[in-house]
Amino acid sequence: MLSETRSPMPLLYRRHSSGEVLKNLASVSSSLLPAFGTLVGDDSPPLNKYVIAPYDRRYRWWQAFLVLLVIYSAWSSPFELAFEKAATGSLMFVDLVVDLFFTIDIILTFFVAYLDKSTYLQVDDHKKIATRYVTHMMFPMDVASTLPFQSIYRLFTGKLHRGQIFGFLNLLRLWRLRRVSDLFSRLEKDTRFSYFWTRYIKLICVTLFAVHSAGCFYYWIATHHRHTENTWIGSIIQDFEDRSIWLGYTYSLYWSIVTLTTVGYGDLHAVNTGEKVFNIFYMLFNIGLTSYLIGNMTNLIVHSAVRTFVMRDSINETLRYASKNRLPEGLKQQMLAHIQLKFKTAELQQEEVLEDLPKAIRSSIAQHLFQKTVDKSYLFKGISEDLSSQLVTDLKAEYFPPKVEVILQNEIPTDFYIIVSGSMEVLTHRNGTEHFLTTLGPMDMFGEIGVLFNIPQPFTMRSNKLSQVVRISHHHFKELVQPLNRDGKTIMSNFIQYLKNLKKEVQDEITFLTDHLCDLNIEQVTSFDESENHVTSNYDNQDNQVIPINAPLPLRVIIHGHKPDEERTDTGKVVQLPESMAELLKLAEKKLGKRGTVILMEDGCQVEDLDALRDNDHLFVF
Repeated sequence: MLSETRSPMPLLYRRHSSGEVLKNLASVSSSLLPAFGTLVGDDSPPLNKYVIAPYDRRYRWWQAFLVLLVIYSAWSSPFELAFEKAATGSLMFVDLVVDLFFTIDIILTFFVAYLDKSTYLQVDDHKKIATRYVTHMMFPMDVASTLPFQSIYRLFTGKLHRGQIFGFLNLLRLWRLRRVSDLFSRLEKDTRFSYFWTRYIKLICVTLFAVHSAGCFYYWIATHHRHTENTWIGSIIQDFEDRSIWLGYTYSLYWSIVTLTTVGYGDLHAVNTGEKVFNIFYMLFNIGLTSYLIGNMTNLIVHSAVRTFVMRDSINETLRYASKNRLPEGLKQQMLAHIQLKFKTAELQQEEVLEDLPKAIRSSIAQHLFQKTVDKSYLFKGISEDLSSQLVTDLKAEYFPPKVEVILQNEIPTDFYIIVSGSMEVLTHRNGTEHFLTTLGPMDMFGEIGVLFNIPQPFTMRSNKLSQVVRISHHHFKELVQPLNRDGKTIMSNFIQYLKNLKKEVQDEITFLTDHLCDLNIEQVTSFDESENHVTSNYDNQDNQVIPINAPLPLRVIIHGHKPDEERTDTGKVVQLPESMAELLKLAEKKLGKRGTVILMEDGCQVEDLDALRDNDHLFVF
C-alpha cells in the first residue's frame, strides 16, 4: 500500500522530462477510470514515499471492510438511543472496537493521494494531503462520529453516565452512511455487477433502515413519557421497561412495518400527543419513501421490458398496415419475420454504440469482423491491401430471416452483397412462374452483376435460412476503385472468370450478356465455349481499347425507336451514353435495327448536347 519512490516534480509549471510526462499522462488516465478500479489495476505511476494510491487494491479492500462496520453503526446508533441498557452493556465494548477501526482510517486518510480537480493530476505531497483533509468538513465530522463520548466521560469521572446526551451523540455515527452511498454509486457504474440487483439491494437497505430507525425513535418516546402506561406500548404491556430488550424491539419493528405498509391493524396506536405528532411526520415520510420505492422499482422493471413493448407495438402496427392495404399473406409474413429479427439482432449490431466510437475504432471492429469475408469473396481476390481495408471500413452487417426477398428481379442496382453466414436462393421469374436456378452460401456474392453491368438486377435473391450479409454501395465502390487502375483490372478479370464458370442456365437468364460485355470494351476475355452462351463469336472483332473499371462510368440512358407521342409496347433498350452524337446514332442503329437522324427527349425537346443528359433519361431516335 505504501510506495517508497521519489516524489514527482510539480506539474504544468516547469519543464518535464519524458518520464515525468508519461507519469503525468498516466495520472490523468487513471483519474478518468471508474473509482472502483475495474480497469485501473495495480500498475499505477510511482508515488511519494509513504503515500497510498486511492485505487490500490488493498486500500479498496480496507474500504469495503469499513462498509460492514458502517452497517453495524447504522443499526446500533438508533438502537442504543432507544435501549439504554444495551448502550452501557455488551454493545459498549463492540462500539469501542468499531471506533478504533475508524480512528485508524482517519490516520490513513492523511497518507492517501487525491485528484486535483484543476489539473486532473494525482497529488502525493504529504503537506497538501493533510491541509486538504483538515480544512474540509469531513475531518471534524469524522472525528466527531468516532469519539467514544461515553468512555471518555467514564475515564475522566470514574462513573458511568446514563443520560440521554450520549445517546444523541452516538447518532453522529450515522455520518458514516456516506460510505455506503458511495459504495452503491460505484457498484451501479461497475459493469461486473448487475444494475438491477444493485439497485434492488439498495432499495431494501433504505427500507430496512427507515423501519429500524422509526421503531427505535417510537420506543424512545414511550420510555421518556411521564406516565409510561399512557403510551402506545405501555397500554398493552405493563412495566415494559423491565421486560426483555428484544421484546420491546420486536413490538417497535412490528408497529413501524405495519405503519409503513399502511396496513394499520389498530392493535398498536398512538395514545398521547407526542406519539400522535411523531406518527404524523412518520406517515408523511412514508408517502415520500413509498413513492421513491415504487418509482425506482417501476423504472427497473419497465427498463428490462421496454424492448419487448416496442417490438409488440411494431408488430401490431405492421399487422394493421397489412390488413388495411390487403397485402398478400406471404408478404405480410416476410414483414413480421423481418421486424422480429431486427429486435433479436439488435444486441449484435449495436449501431448506437458504434456511432459513439471514433472512426479508427469502428474501422478496427469492421476489419476484425469482415476482413476475411471480403478477402475470400471471388471478386476481390488478388486486390491490394489498401483497397481491401477501405472496402471493409464502412461495412455493416444485415440480417435476413428465412424466405425473405433481398433483391428483386429488374430492380435498379444500388448495392451488392457478400454472404457472411446462411444461404441465398437464386430465382428468376418467367411468364409469372418462379424458377429456381442455384444456391449461394458463405463468401458468395450477389447483386454484383447488375452493379458492374449497370443494368437491372437479372435475378431475385431470397434467403434460404437465417442469413447475415454485408452490403457494399455502388457509389462507394466506384469511388474507391476509380483511382486504382491495377485493382480495377483485377476485379474485372475475376468478374469475367466468374461469368465463365456460371452454369449455362444461369447465363441464359442474363439478358444481352454478350452486348453488355462488348459495351465494356474489355481488352481480352477468355473465350466462352459455344455451349456456354456463345460469347466467343461476338467477341473476336471488338476493339482492343480498354476502359477499365476504375475509369468514370458513363451515364446510362434508355433509347426508343419511335417518336415520344407515339404509343408503342416496347420498353426501350438501356445503353451507356457515348461521347458524341454520331456515336449515339450509330449505337441506336445497332440496337434498334434502323438508322435515325433526330434525337428527342421525352417532353419533345431536341437533344443537341450530350452533357445536358442525366442518368436514366429516355431518348427517342427516329
